[in-house]
Amino acid sequence: MMDFHDKVIYQIYPKSFMDSDGDGVGDLRGIIDKLDYLQYLGVDYIWLTPFFISPQRDNGYDVADYRSVDAAFGNMEDLEELISQADGRGIGVMLDMVFNHTSTEHEWFQRALKGEKEYMDYYIFKDGSSEHIPTNWESKFGGPSWEYVPNLGKWYLHLFDRTQADLNWENPNVREELKEVLRFWKRKGIKGFRFDVVNLISKPEVYEDDTEGDGRHFYTDGPHVHEFLQEIVRDAGIENMVTVGEMSSTSIASCIRYSNPDERELSMCFNFHHLKVDYKDGNKWELMPPDIQALKRLFRQWQLGMQEHGGWNAVFWCNHDQPRIVSRFGDDGRYWKESAKMLAASIHLLRGTPYIYQGEELGMTNPYFTHIGQYRDVESLNYYEILLQEGKTEKEALQILASRSRDNGRTPMQWSSEPNAGFSGTTPWICVTNNYKQINAEAEKEDEASILAYYRKLIRLRKEKRAIADGKIDFLFEETPYLFAYRRYMECESASGEELLVLNNLGKEPVVLDTAKLETDKYKLLLGNYEETKAGIPQVLRPYESLLFEKF
Repeated sequence: MMDFHDKVIYQIYPKSFMDSDGDGVGDLRGIIDKLDYLQYLGVDYIWLTPFFISPQRDNGYDVADYRSVDAAFGNMEDLEELISQADGRGIGVMLDMVFNHTSTEHEWFQRALKGEKEYMDYYIFKDGSSEHIPTNWESKFGGPSWEYVPNLGKWYLHLFDRTQADLNWENPNVREELKEVLRFWKRKGIKGFRFDVVNLISKPEVYEDDTEGDGRHFYTDGPHVHEFLQEIVRDAGIENMVTVGEMSSTSIASCIRYSNPDERELSMCFNFHHLKVDYKDGNKWELMPPDIQALKRLFRQWQLGMQEHGGWNAVFWCNHDQPRIVSRFGDDGRYWKESAKMLAASIHLLRGTPYIYQGEELGMTNPYFTHIGQYRDVESLNYYEILLQEGKTEKEALQILASRSRDNGRTPMQWSSEPNAGFSGTTPWICVTNNYKQINAEAEKEDEASILAYYRKLIRLRKEKRAIADGKIDFLFEETPYLFAYRRYMECESASGEELLVLNNLGKEPVVLDTAKLETDKYKLLLGNYEETKAGIPQVLRPYESLLFEKF
């Protein structure tokens, strides 16, 4: 077994996790205060989104100094204590490395702006007048992906915001700088790394217009990306650490190479295709019900493709950029508890390393903000104006934001029924979701049938059952709408032939099971998401029902 196959990783967005100093913003000491809770939950690693010095144009993904803690979150002593205290509880700390680009406030870029040749070569500058943009590529955040610098008479590339200048990975000095950043954090006791949009680091030799799209096919999974990753992992000495790459618009074939142990690149990959099945015509800002058959098809393709060629998935529903999954693919009303548990099981029992985003284990919901003044996310504020310009009414635009905004995942963690959900002693930087008096960690710890208790069981099962951590996967009942069913099993006899059956109803209507295809008398129930569940395989799955059986 690979040493990360039976692990579970918990993502923390520090700004919204716990405020220790009463300024309304979460911080590192707040995380220290909640380490006992994370140990209780049973997770093995915590991944922290960026807390480095940053102008915060993109929530810290615009780094101005890779080796310093932004004062908004604390200081280096706080971080060192967090690493030590987590380590003492058997929890490793993972950092989020943004190596495709830096903030334009980074010292390297500031020196490049002064015309220092050495540092201009750290970035991607192209000659040209202000009227002649190098290519027609579009930024991921809208508008052109080039910015003109008059005093240099050059343009620099930014695939994201214009304050996020892309690094030139072709320059070996850049790669050495980034290796040294990794070595620095490894010496501090960091146990793993998440690499932001790392499949965009290798740019083409020739920069030309894209006549078919926005330019992404020139730089996505680029020409030297694999050798760059192999080099940085090897030379920084992080081969035996847990590493995950966030992959933008990637393919299964590329992710197999990124995560196959023989390639010596990364432990695993994030992809996002399954989180676009409710985008109407592929547009995030047009609503439609999730296409459940497409969701099932994508999971099947990725699970079987990665399995066949030795790749490894990071499996997840939520993060700081996504709406809450129980509000999105579940039912946060009548079937709130059942659907949250089902969605958890459907992911945690797949082949791959599961990630939990803070509050997901409580069944936290979207906040359903009702006016634009409640939003903080720059993307949401921009798109609100765009939607109005496109002819949407204010009510329609707000309805879309209530489903799609990144702020849905950024409301404060709900710790208790105290004011501000126990997150802060003062008004938080963003509104708390109104249901915190019912949905909170304190209440759920007292309830043996809570969503929190169910997540603890799923985490424990991954440690106990080799078939979950390291087994193979086959999919069943693929043509039955809303039924997401699969088998996890060990091939070798030495593992006592362990075999598990997972049945999930992804919808709010009952689903009839063709039990003739199953040896129903050979399975025992391990886990169910309804409080009243009979032991055997049923002929009908109730709304959002999830059942885990072991074959004997």
